[in-house]
Amino acid sequence: MKKAMVIFNPSSGKEEAETYKERALTVLDALGYQIVEKETEKKDDAITFAKQACEEKMEFLVAMGGDGTINEVINGLANQSYRPLFSIVPLGTVNDFARALGIPLEPEIAIEALKMTNTEFVDIAQIGNKYFGNIVAIGEIASRVANTSVEKKTKLGSLAYLIEGAKVVISNEEVGFTIQHDHGTWTGTSMLVLVGLTNSVGGFEKMMTNAEINDGLLHVYIFKKSGIANLVRMGTKILLGTLKEDDGVEVITTKKVYMESDRPLFCNVDGDEGVCTPFEIKVLPKHLKLLIPNNS
Repeated sequence: MKKAMVIFNPSSGKEEAETYKERALTVLDALGYQIVEKETEKKDDAITFAKQACEEKMEFLVAMGGDGTINEVINGLANQSYRPLFSIVPLGTVNDFARALGIPLEPEIAIEALKMTNTEFVDIAQIGNKYFGNIVAIGEIASRVANTSVEKKTKLGSLAYLIEGAKVVISNEEVGFTIQHDHGTWTGTSMLVLVGLTNSVGGFEKMMTNAEINDGLLHVYIFKKSGIANLVRMGTKILLGTLKEDDGVEVITTKKVYMESDRPLFCNVDGDEGVCTPFEIKVLPKHLKLLIPNNS
């Protein structure tokens, strides 16, 4: 009998979370799976559970939670020789990875979508000895967001990112960077550098419009100008999907990037604190097989 693991974060999804879990179990049972249910209690639990799914060669792995839970599952799968088919029921605040994949953000619909048969191989990337599926942010904005309370992120969602970004832009806090990539080296100051794999960043689905889930590339956006006027202009272009055309933003596509800063700086990886500069990021093309809608 084919086996499926469900990794469930009970702190996501608010009071309906338990109902969503029971519905997902019902759907998977109807699909003929023998189900192994795992509930996270502490940091890195989802990494351990995902590794177990690989070691036991389960056919399907479903993660129910927010971007932090999904990132842990990716880290559990990434360096395993066998990796099961993977899908997501988004229960978080922003759900960037699910947005980029075209997975419905309404948990009830995402659960029904587990009945689909369409699969795609998608890129992930490695930073140090960790992995991510969506975005790495480096700069004062990233540090501020990493220090934002879980309660504030949950209450404000994407607005929390805008608020912290605005504080940095107004204060003109910039960092000196040296960024080595496939085509050369960029040197200068920046308030924020983003290294992304998908179009969705902080809930804004038009941030990196040229990024595809399996194009084999890192999309590096370097924000070179701070100040109120630049914030307003770039914010408008983010909403319109034309950010890459702004002269205050340097856009680089590469398969690998090495980043140094003029002072040690922790990055933000898929919404949580990551490693400190300097570090290298490299793309792992079409590394995970996901169950996703036909139109993504």
